[in-house]
Amino acid sequence: MTRLFQRNSLARFGVLAALSVLTLSACTLDKPAGAAATSSASAHSEFVYIGTLQSQISGLRLDTSTGELTAIGTVAQGLKSTWVTAHPELPILYGVDDDSAKEGSITAYSVNRDTGTLNPINATHTGGHGTTFLRFDVPSNTLLGANYNSGSVSSVAVNADGSMGPLVSTVTETGSGPSRRQTSAHAHSIAIDPTGRYALVPDLGADRVFIYRFDRATRALSKDDGAGQHEFVAPAGSGPRHLAFGSSGQYVYLLTEMSAEIMVLRWNAVQGHLALVQSLPTSTQNFQGVKSGAEIAVSHDGRFAYVEDRGENSIVVYRISPESGELSLLQRISSGGDKPWGFGIDASGKWLLVANQRSGKVNVFSVDTASGMVSDTGKSAAVTSPTSVAFVK
Repeated sequence: MTRLFQRNSLARFGVLAALSVLTLSACTLDKPAGAAATSSASAHSEFVYIGTLQSQISGLRLDTSTGELTAIGTVAQGLKSTWVTAHPELPILYGVDDDSAKEGSITAYSVNRDTGTLNPINATHTGGHGTTFLRFDVPSNTLLGANYNSGSVSSVAVNADGSMGPLVSTVTETGSGPSRRQTSAHAHSIAIDPTGRYALVPDLGADRVFIYRFDRATRALSKDDGAGQHEFVAPAGSGPRHLAFGSSGQYVYLLTEMSAEIMVLRWNAVQGHLALVQSLPTSTQNFQGVKSGAEIAVSHDGRFAYVEDRGENSIVVYRISPESGELSLLQRISSGGDKPWGFGIDASGKWLLVANQRSGKVNVFSVDTASGMVSDTGKSAAVTSPTSVAFVK
């Protein structure tokens, strides 16, 4: 079903009380010895924010000339912020509350550009449970959230100053798959197509990529009232997780979690339809463990796709054919730790940071933008149970 909201759920649900828990005073901020937490950000550094399983957000500083990471410490705590994302222009960070026992929310934080510390601004509930993913749609100034436990996706307005606006819409699905993890729908991510008219939602529980209408003028998500709902049916038990559009907008790269496959899908923006072009396993042929795909991204120039294989603790790089959109294996390299959960590529495209959740490390890889290949720099930072990565200049 679809629900539309006209009021800011910050006031409606009383999230102000929760925000007081998030504010960290100077005496409680963890500042490790030697950390340059109070120095001005240089032209060769970026702040890196790490979502975790520990109800806190950790801050790092990346030297973009050397790949060196410096710990800032815990910059927010109190919410299960497994996913963080940055405003594309303003020094604002957004974090989810992924606690499935209560309604999910999105909190906006202002970034202190001198120290990297965060100050909570406000928050809005998502109308679902287990908010586990965020996508910022720039043309509409909207945050799109996937609510894993309730099998729903939400659109939330963002104000001009980067603060959270009202919850606009929530769309809930039903569905199931053959695995015990698939007894109900579990929306895992969301992306807006290049035309801005559709939202694509990989659902791990239903083995589907649901396709909804999106109105950039009203910021509302809705099911298609036409000739039936559009959806892509993935193989049973595959568990669709994340997807990325190619640079041309004609192809979509879908990563499944449970079968660890990457699927190349042709996108028809006129009909709102996906068609399978190619499917490749991300795991090696002789791998006997539990398969698990985690994250996928397309390089800034659209020539390469990067995949996190959580089952084999590896980063897999593919070359993208500009004509057919098909993938060819280019490189497979260790993630540098155990259970890679998420990664991020910085704005320059030269650094890829991997959140190795089980080993508690964020590892730095350099990216050769000409060949697409990555190299482990040997540099890392200790972060307890890291799960996602966001950059703020």
